[in-house]
Parts: sequence; C-alpha cells; structure tokens
Amino acid sequence: MIKLILKKGRDESLRRFHPWVFSGAIAQIQGNPHEGDLVAVHSAEGEFLASGHYQIGSIAVRVLSFSGDPLAPDFWENALERARLERESLGLPSADTNCFRLVHGEGDGLPGLIIDWYDGVCVLQAHSVGMFRAKNRICEALKAVFGDSLKAVYDKSSMTAPFKAGLELVDGYLYRAPGFTASESRVLENGHSFMVNWEEGQKTGFFLDQRENRRLVGRYSAGRRVLNLFCYTGGFSIYALESGAESVDSVDSSAKAMALVDRNVALTGKADRHKSCCCDAIDFLNGAEEGKYDLIIVDPPAFAKHRGALKNALRAYQRLNAAAISKVAPGGLIFTFSCSQVVDKTAFAELVFSAAAQTGRGVRIVDRLCQGGDHPVSIYHPEGEYLKGLLLYVE
Repeated sequence: MIKLILKKGRDESLRRFHPWVFSGAIAQIQGNPHEGDLVAVHSAEGEFLASGHYQIGSIAVRVLSFSGDPLAPDFWENALERARLERESLGLPSADTNCFRLVHGEGDGLPGLIIDWYDGVCVLQAHSVGMFRAKNRICEALKAVFGDSLKAVYDKSSMTAPFKAGLELVDGYLYRAPGFTASESRVLENGHSFMVNWEEGQKTGFFLDQRENRRLVGRYSAGRRVLNLFCYTGGFSIYALESGAESVDSVDSSAKAMALVDRNVALTGKADRHKSCCCDAIDFLNGAEEGKYDLIIVDPPAFAKHRGALKNALRAYQRLNAAAISKVAPGGLIFTFSCSQVVDKTAFAELVFSAAAQTGRGVRIVDRLCQGGDHPVSIYHPEGEYLKGLLLYVE
C-alpha cells in the first residue's frame, strides 16, 4: 500500500482509534494514490498506525483497520460476520422484527458503508469511493455470511457516493437469488407490518433508526389525537394507530411517501381513524387549530448537512419546535428530533429550550432519545451519534 506519513505530534487521534485522518495532519505521501485506494498511515517516526481508504477532501483517510490487513481475502467476510453477530446479540432478526441495520459505517468499523437488511434483502449504500469500488467484494462476503437466507443485494449508492469521482453511479442489483424479482417487501418491525420499496424509496427504503422511538410513541398513543409531521411512509403513524390512538393525521410533502403511508395504514385495518395530508408539514402545523392534537411527532429531514448551514438550520428547528409547542393541547406530548449530525445534543436541547421560552408555556423533558442499537456509535467516534431527540410534556 502507498504510505502516508503524518506530521510530528498529529498521531494522537489514531492512537485513540478515531477512524478519520484529516488532510491537515499529513506531512508526506509516498506515491500517487487515487481516490478510493487503500493506503497505510505511519507516524512521523515511521510506526504503522492504520490502513484505510484514501479520499480527496478534509477527511483524507477513512480507517478500516488499526492492525489487520484490509487486502486479506477474508477481511470483508470477517467484518460482516462481526456485524451480524452484534445484531444477533441484540435479538435481530426476531419473530416480530425482520428489518434492521446490518452495517452502520464507523460504528461497525467500516466507514463509508451502510447496509440495511429487509427480510433477506440487503440494501447497500457507499458513502465513499473506496466502499463503492469494494461493493462486489462486499456482495460476495454477504453471500458467504448469510448463505441461502440472502435473497438479494441492491446497490443504492447513486445519491451517496461522491459524484465528482467519475464513478458509474447507477443503482441496481449486485445479486439476486434464483427466482427473486421483487422490488419491495412487506416487513415486520416490533410486530407491525410495513411495505418497503428499496428501489424507489428514500434512503434504503425505511428509516430504521427510529425503531425504538416508534415503540415509545406507541406506548403513549392510546386515546390521544396524534399528528405525525414529516411522516415519510408513516412509521410513527402505524404504531400510534395500532396502540389505540383516537385519531392520527400524517403529513408529508412527498406524494410517493404518502401513497406508501396509505398502503401501510391499510395493513392495520384502521384507516377510519387516519387522515393523510400531502402538503408542506410546516405550513400544516402553522395552520392547525390550537389544542387539536394531544401528541405531535416532529421528525424533519436534516436541515443542516454541513457546518456552513448550521446557523440557518438552528433557526429553522427553533421555529418548528416553537410552533409545535404552541399548538399541542394542554397536557400534551411532543416527540421532537434532529438527524443533522452537525447539530449536537447540547445545541439541540438549547434550541428546544429557546423555542419553549418563546411560547411561554410550561415544558418538561420526559425522556432523551437516540438512534437504535443496530446503529451503533463507536466510543472512539462520538460523531456517529447523529440522531437526537426529546420527549416533551407541555402544560
């Protein structure tokens, strides 16, 4: 492998197993690596520290190993088997849950790689050139690890891999078992049924990171009038309906998403208590009658995908939360989230505090929420904790 030599004193983070090497820490590159190549990182004194995928940008290397050889024939199979065993320790899959995240980037020691499992279908997203170039080896490793239980591997990297790298970013199947032709599947999550379309849906087809938070919404929904904003395919709505909500209104601006909401609601047999609204969620909330809803879910897309957008994003989150707090009925609950990685837990809590103060209502934090255990956060990479949320009680 091509060698990258770090500047003196810039090796501390790698010695603490942080999986990124920043370009500013590099003193010398011995060779001419192309984006996605495997490179070895050495200290200024020549000591081997790590190996990983080289990339152009502020993050110059995404580390795959601090000791082993990513070129070894069994590297990918061993890495995916470790991820499988970790999910197995969490009880995934189970009799009532057959969809979950199998690989979560840095949390599983595979930076730049996401793999979601939908009842035997693996949907892969590469967020780096190195992972995109390794996708066929990853597919072969998945076949080795899961055997006959693997139905298909679908590459959905066209919206995630770096578009400036000159890659052929066309989504498609890397593998299909004989006779497998489906483009969607009916899956189970905590006993609830959902239709997932991995070919046309957002992300890999479903937002698996909210599984435990959806369960919590179900716990509090009985007898309540529920509003689910930015509902996508209606995950929170289904849990609320199945748990005895008096009524559920689901709001999203995507017509495709709302079509799947209606299909998912139909699976419950409780469509008489549900209303779909294909419109702007913020406009809907601003126009809603005060006190109409006892429970409001605020789960917007990432308002800030980079630090340059942080200031505007914080203002947008604050306005949105202020509107929800002002509209919810007395004694109501609000589940509010941010999936923007650049908005940390402290900043999110502060903006919700500011939103509450703006309304003048009494607000208490009942619970602090995060992503599910199948989206693990490496203790050496706290940046991986991207989903944060609060459960609020409003007087």
